[in-house]
Amino acid sequence: MQQKPATAANQARTSLHYDIDFKSSPQRIYEALLDAKQFAAFSGLPAEIEPKPGGAFSLFGGQIVGRHIELIANQRIVQAWRPTHWDAGVYSIVRFELKPRGSESSLAFDHTGFPAGEFDHLDWGWHHHYWEPLKKFLA
Repeated sequence: MQQKPATAANQARTSLHYDIDFKSSPQRIYEALLDAKQFAAFSGLPAEIEPKPGGAFSLFGGQIVGRHIELIANQRIVQAWRPTHWDAGVYSIVRFELKPRGSESSLAFDHTGFPAGEFDHLDWGWHHHYWEPLKKFLA
């Protein structure tokens, strides 16, 4: 993945938040995010995911790695998350909070504690590597 330079306005930002609607159930989203075959199918790159608390993951062919901190089936995923180009030992926290809305879902997403200067790259990456392909995959 290509690194996107930070704009001056976002240089100091170390967190981001999204509220996203999906036309599928929380269960389908939860499974797509935690099943290595489904993750690889929507992302287009290899994934290894151990779907249990404390389990490790390696996404996008090893470009993103981390561990699951908390998993509540079909409701919440909390991860210690890092791109491998960050300094060793530097992790951020990623939180997916899923809520049913009839036959659809809303996702409250937070990514916190990432290094200053990474906001624009991460904001772009979440949209282009997660939300857009995940919505197409679940359609």
